[in-house]
Amino acid sequence: HLQAELGLNEHHQHEVISYMRFARFKRGLCLKTVDSCFQDLKDSRLVEETFTVDEVIDMLDGLQSVVHSEVESELINTTYTNVLLLRQLFSQAEKWYLKLQTDVSDLENRELLEQVAEFEKSEFTSSNKKPTADPVKPKLAPLNEGGTELLNKTVARLQEENEKLKTRLKTIETQATAALDEKSKLEKSLRDLQMIQGDQKANANQDITELENKVAALKAQFEKTLNDTTANQKFLEEDLVTTKHDLLKVQDQLSAAEKELEKKFQQTAAYRNMKEILTKKNEQIKDLRRRLSK
Repeated sequence: HLQAELGLNEHHQHEVISYMRFARFKRGLCLKTVDSCFQDLKDSRLVEETFTVDEVIDMLDGLQSVVHSEVESELINTTYTNVLLLRQLFSQAEKWYLKLQTDVSDLENRELLEQVAEFEKSEFTSSNKKPTADPVKPKLAPLNEGGTELLNKTVARLQEENEKLKTRLKTIETQATAALDEKSKLEKSLRDLQMIQGDQKANANQDITELENKVAALKAQFEKTLNDTTANQKFLEEDLVTTKHDLLKVQDQLSAAEKELEKKFQQTAAYRNMKEILTKKNEQIKDLRRRLSK
């Protein structure tokens, strides 16, 4: 019935009924106290047949003071009792790191108050009235084991996921270490290849130097011949031109030889294999970097 009226589950319905039973008990005590105030007035003051206006006013003032004090005390006690009830609920919520909120405006919602009144009327009528419980005995139920079990399962699941992530990270670290080792080997192979190419270029530079030395020697010989005689100047000039042409031809031949040497080296199986290995390893390194980034 409460599920339909107030939207609470069965457990909370039981808690609300317990609190309403406690509130009804306290309300009954308060009404009995008020009734006793009037009864005391009747028994102690209404002993004569007639009273003056001042006497009636005095009796009513005394009754008002007593009733006011009793009602005020009961209202204050009710307020403190509600604060203790909220304290129990908030303490239990804080154990689960929850922050509860209240809407005080709903406490004066006439429609909701009528729903509570209808529920109380249907719950505590004489036909289905439940035995009155001790108003001091009911306490806030402790945390049930269901919540603790759920928390333990969550912790176990997170620990399992953590172990899986650690294993995966270790595997990736192993792969990354192997990739770095392979990269070091490839870099060493590349340096060796560059040294080989450097030696070949050094040999080519040596050939050029020898040719330049020969040209310098020819030029020195030509200058010596030119200084020794002027009769053969025209012949020597033609010979110089021919020598220059020969020099250009030799330089062209040297350049062609260098290109042919480079082409032959690139056509070797060792060069092609090394280039293919470098290309594959670079792709593997790029793939591992992408996986590590993910």
